[in-house]
Amino acid sequence: MRPNPLNPLNPLGLEWYQHPSLTLQLANLAKAREDLRDENLHEQDGMRPDEAPAGEAEQGARARTPEGSHNDLGCPMMGARGTGFGRNVPIEKTVVDKARLLEPDPREISRRLMARDEFKPAGILNALGAAWLQFENHNWFFHGNGDPTRFISIPLQDGDDFPENPMIIRDTIPLHGGEIEDGKPAPVFANAETHWWDGSQIYGSGAEKQDQIRTYVDGRIKVDDDGRLPRSDIPGVDLTGMQENWWFGPGLLHTLFAREHNSVVAAIKKAHPDLGDQRLFELGVLVVSALIAKIHTVEWTPCVLRHPALQIGMSANWYGALGETFRDKVGRIGDSEALSGIVGSSTDHHAAPFSLTEEFVSVYRMHPLIPDDWDFFSLESGAFLEHQYFTDIQGRYTRDFMDRLAMGDLWYSIGKASAGAVCLHNYPNALRNLTRVDGQVTDLATLDIVRDRERGVPRYNDFREALRMPRRKKIEDITPNKQWAKEINEIYHGDVDAVDLQIGMQAEQPPKGFGFSDTAFRIFILMASRRLKSDRFFTTDFRPEVYTRTGFDWVNDNSMKDVLLRHYPELEPVVGDVERVFAPWHELGAAEPGRKPTILRAADTVKSYLPWGS
Repeated sequence: MRPNPLNPLNPLGLEWYQHPSLTLQLANLAKAREDLRDENLHEQDGMRPDEAPAGEAEQGARARTPEGSHNDLGCPMMGARGTGFGRNVPIEKTVVDKARLLEPDPREISRRLMARDEFKPAGILNALGAAWLQFENHNWFFHGNGDPTRFISIPLQDGDDFPENPMIIRDTIPLHGGEIEDGKPAPVFANAETHWWDGSQIYGSGAEKQDQIRTYVDGRIKVDDDGRLPRSDIPGVDLTGMQENWWFGPGLLHTLFAREHNSVVAAIKKAHPDLGDQRLFELGVLVVSALIAKIHTVEWTPCVLRHPALQIGMSANWYGALGETFRDKVGRIGDSEALSGIVGSSTDHHAAPFSLTEEFVSVYRMHPLIPDDWDFFSLESGAFLEHQYFTDIQGRYTRDFMDRLAMGDLWYSIGKASAGAVCLHNYPNALRNLTRVDGQVTDLATLDIVRDRERGVPRYNDFREALRMPRRKKIEDITPNKQWAKEINEIYHGDVDAVDLQIGMQAEQPPKGFGFSDTAFRIFILMASRRLKSDRFFTTDFRPEVYTRTGFDWVNDNSMKDVLLRHYPELEPVVGDVERVFAPWHELGAAEPGRKPTILRAADTVKSYLPWGS
C-alpha cells in the first residue's frame, strides 16, 4: 500500500500483513475492503435488459428463480443469467490492444513459464480442495462456447509439439454481438450462468436445464438408485446443472450435493407435509446453496488462506466478530456486519449493482491446483488400486472410470492427495494438451493468457495500480526466485509493464500461509463478501420465515464433514476426527490379511511448497 496520511491505520504504507499486530492487520484488511467497495466496482452500459423473464416475479418474491432474476426486487435482472460481467478496474483501464494480443507469444509463455516441470504440492490443501474450487466455478461463471467461425489463430514456433498448427482459440463473443474494437475499452461479455451463489452447478441456470434434473416428486432431483447421478447424453458426463470441464473431482461433488438436496427436501417435507413439489424444490435450492456458500466461506477459504488474520476474517464474514457460539446462543446484535456477520444483515450493493466481474474470473484461474498423476487406494484396506493420468479421468472418460471404483475409494483417494501449488512451472501438462468432449484440442495455459488480454483485463502492473497496490519497478521485484525472474525477463524482454497478470500472480511470493498471491487476494476480499452482501437470500431473507425453521437450522448446524458422513458414512475412519476436510486426510496403511488397516495421521501443519527462494 502507498503511504497515506489520511489513513491513520497505515501511515507508513505497509502491506496489511507487514503490520506487527493481528489487530492492525485486521483493521487494515477492513479498511482495504471498504476502499475497494468504494473504488473498484464498475458497471458498463448495456449489461442487462430492463425486463425480467415473464412469470418469475411471483417465485422471485419467495425463492431463487431458474434465471437468477428477482433477487433484487427493485432491479429484477440484476445478476440474472445472460447479463454482463462487471469490472473491478475503471472501464477506461480495460482497453484491448489487438497489436499486443499475441505479444509475447502466449504459447511460448505456456511452454517456458507455466508448464509443470515437476509436481509442486500445495501441502496445506488436498486435491478435494482443488475439485471444490472448480465445483464453485461451475456455479459462478461461464462465457459460453463461442462460435467456431470466429477465432484467434496462434502459429506454433519451431520445436512445438502441439498437435494442431496453428492453435485455434474461439473468440469470446460480446453480449451485443459485433467485434472487439482495437484501442477501446472491452465490450460487455455475458455470463451464461447466473451471477448469484445459488447452486446453479447442481440445478442448472434456466428453466429448461432445471427441468432436466428434476423428478417433480416431493421436490427431489434425479439420483439413481445406486446413489450416483444419471448419465447424460454427453459422453462421460453426468446429468447435472453444469456439465463443462468435467472430471471425477467435480463429479463427486455434484453427486454429493444432489444427494444432499434430496435429504434436505425430505426433512422439510417431514416437518411440513402440506408443502408441494414446487415449494419443496425451491426450499431445497435455498438451503443447499446457502450451505455451499457457508462451507466455502468458513471451511475452504481458511484452509487455503492459513494466515491468522484471514482465519478470523472469514469466520467474521459469516458469523461476525462475536463468533459462531454467540450467534447460536444469542442471535444477531442489530444490523452490524462487523459484530454479527454479513449473513442476516441488510442487503447492500455498495458502489454498483451486483454482478461478478471479469477480474474475478481472472484471479480464480488456479489450474495449477490440479495434479497430472493420480493414485487410487482402497478405503477398506488402504491398498493401492491403480494409477491414472489426468487425461483418462476427465471429459468423455470420466463416468466409465468412476463406475469402476467404489465411491468410498474415490473420496478417500482425492482426500488424501495434495493439490498443486499455484505458482509458475506447475501448470498441469494434461491441461496444456487437452481434448475436450466436443473434440476441440486446446492448451488451457495459453488460453488463460489470451482470455485476459482479449477481455481487457489489465496486465500485472496496471492491475495492481488499479487496486492501489504499488507497481513493480523491474521484473526482479515481482519474485524473489532468481531463476524465474531471469526466465520472465527473457520472455518479456525486460519490460515489467508487459508481464501478464497470470504470470505476475503465479510468480509472487504470497503472504505467509497463503495458497495464492496477495494481488489475487485483493479481488477476493472485495468479491467474497460482495457475493453474500448483495444477495437477498443471504442477508435480509436469511431467516426461518423464508427457509423454514428446518431449512434454516440445516444451514447453521451442518458442515462439509457432516454432509460427507451423511452420505458416505464409510469415510468415518479417515475424516471423523480431522479438523479441516480440505487438508490432506489421514492415510490408511495397507492391512495384513484379517486385520484392520492402520490409520496414519495426516500432518495438518505440513508446509506449502515454497518455490520462491533463490
